[in-house]
Amino acid sequence: MADHLPHHPLFTTRLEFLPTDDRVSLSYKRARLLMHTYNLSPSDVQLCSPKYWAMMTDPIMSLDTAMFTILAAHVGLTIGTLSRHLHKRPDLRPLVNRLLRFDTVGIYLLTERGHGLDAFNIETTATKTPDGFIINTPREEACKFMPASTPSFGVPKVALVMARLMVDGEDRGPRFFIVPICNEHEMFKGVESIRLGARPGTCPLDFSITSFKHVHVPFSALVSSNIYDHSLPASPLEKWWDEVWRIPLGTLAVTAPWISSIKAAAFIAGRYSMHRSLVGKGADPVPIITFRTQQWPIAQATAVGLVMSNWFPIVAKSSGDKSLDHRVRHGIAVIIKTTVCRHFQRCVPEVAERCGAQGTFEHNYMARIENDGKGVIIAEGDVLTLCIRLFSELLLQRYKIPLPDPSESLLARHAASILEENTNLLNSLRGGHRSESFNSLILPQAELAVEAMGHALAYSAGLKSGLPKPILDVYECAVIRRDPAWYSENAGLTRILQRIREDDAITSTLPHLDTYLNDLAIEDYVSAPIVSDEAWKQYHNAMPVFTGNAIPIHEQVQAML
Repeated sequence: MADHLPHHPLFTTRLEFLPTDDRVSLSYKRARLLMHTYNLSPSDVQLCSPKYWAMMTDPIMSLDTAMFTILAAHVGLTIGTLSRHLHKRPDLRPLVNRLLRFDTVGIYLLTERGHGLDAFNIETTATKTPDGFIINTPREEACKFMPASTPSFGVPKVALVMARLMVDGEDRGPRFFIVPICNEHEMFKGVESIRLGARPGTCPLDFSITSFKHVHVPFSALVSSNIYDHSLPASPLEKWWDEVWRIPLGTLAVTAPWISSIKAAAFIAGRYSMHRSLVGKGADPVPIITFRTQQWPIAQATAVGLVMSNWFPIVAKSSGDKSLDHRVRHGIAVIIKTTVCRHFQRCVPEVAERCGAQGTFEHNYMARIENDGKGVIIAEGDVLTLCIRLFSELLLQRYKIPLPDPSESLLARHAASILEENTNLLNSLRGGHRSESFNSLILPQAELAVEAMGHALAYSAGLKSGLPKPILDVYECAVIRRDPAWYSENAGLTRILQRIREDDAITSTLPHLDTYLNDLAIEDYVSAPIVSDEAWKQYHNAMPVFTGNAIPIHEQVQAML
């Protein structure tokens, strides 16, 4: 359905030749094109249908992170949050329909500058009046940070604003309110948007700080199936989690483009290394893929891309399995986000470096996507914070994540061992999880442990799906590099044995590398000119050229006798 997108004029435009605001404008136009291409229904978004996941996992998302950022908030969070109320709130349908057509852009104003991840304790207020609510930002620290709220790009915007419901002076807890932000030209009265500076080396967007000065909204602005229920919840924190129910799904959705990015980086570096040559002692040029130092990062990124893209659809499907505890579903989303993000951070910089000076330029994709990737670490929940919460709850045995049997693979054994090791450590601590020792000894291991679970789950999925053995072997070696001491202590793999294991895996991969690069199914989405001499020559002819007729003035040197 979306096969035409890589060849659409909006996606063949070279970003690096455009001024910043033209790039932002292009990202909004691209987002509109995707909304029209996929033509989602409210139920597609609410229930995360295959059509919804097809859009969120479309490799085109990896080409423009600003576009993806717009759509992740617009579709996954804004439309998603509103969608479950439509059966009792038919008055919301016109707004949702405008959002689905991208006639209006939805933004999600949850976190505040002074609170960050502590979003339960936000300060923005929604004070009940006889005819609605007054939305107000009480101080600078309560400004909403950082969704794009400016009116600069000809797009009307509406926000879901998390604010504390105040009734007769009593705080009834945080709720979402629908607040119009701007029309095509200017902000609505009482709403202020301050555009933030650029994030260097990334796809630009009009990220902002947003505040409210006594903005009146009607009772229907309350995002609830019953707009007249203003009671204090029995458990305000549980109610808050129910309000932000799309965040766990967002944690999963924001992961998808980075799998495509790993695949694109592997493909670019692989193809470049096959045709880039140097002349050694002999007369014939030697392709740089001949060198083991070039082979490893490319094989690793290729294996990671294939293993992650095989695993993600399995996790996406389980995210809608209501038979699973919602905490388990969120936990699995945290695991895959952590695993993909950290693989991304190891794979992409290394293959970019192996492309030399060419790898540092925006037109060859990798340098920009490496910078853009830093944003996903914090999007829909900071990776480290998510890992700390998940790992703590698993150690306290509040629920369990279904992991592969330790006998299935070395990676499954590693994950089980790390979990058992820290469970035993927790049981030995005086004061348990409230102690300072828990903070200093266990929490620093949270991310490593969550990653280990992801490695085991991804490898298990690859085994069951029948991924090629050389790919699984390279992936296993890449994971061993994350915790080599454990594999030396517990699996008898000394440092030299680990190197030999890697050598065997790469040797078995190389004869099939060309096939594996094609299996990434990313070529249509790659526009980096270094993938071939022909592509480079075409790009060379498209670049700005400076010539002139100036004649240098040579100073006369007087001979001294």
